[in-house]
Amino acid sequence: MTREQIAAFCLQLPGARTDFKWGENQVFSIAENKMFAIINFLGDNLAFKVDNDLFLGFVDRPGIRPAPYLARAGWISMPCDPLPVSDNELRELITRSHQLVVGKLSKRKQIGLRISPMSVVHRHG
Repeated sequence: MTREQIAAFCLQLPGARTDFKWGENQVFSIAENKMFAIINFLGDNLAFKVDNDLFLGFVDRPGIRPAPYLARAGWISMPCDPLPVSDNELRELITRSHQLVVGKLSKRKQIGLRISPMSVVHRHG
């Protein structure tokens, strides 16, 4: 996937919007700037949140590392070109990042975004 395709995919997720912060960082967020993905993160990288119980497994993979400044919140970082994951896996990972952020919102905010609280998948580890 190209940066443009990643951006278009992020914007298809419920309640998603984008803006630029900290220079060239294209930030994707929902509800009061709750970030779920960043393109051009510290250069040519893509960053997003993963499940805490899967974090160490991801950063052990070639090309994936803890996202500087965001790792303690469960974020990983990878180069955009070439991506170290398949397009399908990337779509799943970004969707899961979005779900993790939505899951932390109040039910009221989820409903305000037209996201059913029941559609947010909770993973228990």
